[in-house]
Amino acid sequence: MMRSSKPIMLVDDDDIDFITLKRALKELNIKNYVVRSVNGKEALDYLSNPDNEMPCLILLDINMPVMNGLEFLRNRIKNEMIRSIPTIVLTTSKNDFDKSEAFRLSVAGYVVKPVDYHKFKDTLKVIDSYWTMCEFVAD
Repeated sequence: MMRSSKPIMLVDDDDIDFITLKRALKELNIKNYVVRSVNGKEALDYLSNPDNEMPCLILLDINMPVMNGLEFLRNRIKNEMIRSIPTIVLTTSKNDFDKSEAFRLSVAGYVVKPVDYHKFKDTLKVIDSYWTMCEFVAD
């Protein structure tokens, strides 16, 4: 299935997770390119630049240096231009506070990252419905 040319943003400092996401998207035939930020501050800088194309979906880790995922979400809801971008937490954190705080800060979903690649790919299939919010490329 070919999706939009709009990017999917991954906010995650783990290189392996970035590679895994790109591989899974390719296998699921999702053509959106991935824009990566390694922390929340870098993501906010990208999203605040009017020259950058806004993503159709943000996948956000909680545990990152400089600015973690919850700090990113607190800043995101203050910015009218980016708070409407569907954001799904994709993290290893099973902490109940992290989960409840993320939902309080208006995330569309909270998914604990599986370690196994095939389970990770299945997880992406589950959140595939959010990618349908992306516009399809016009012929």
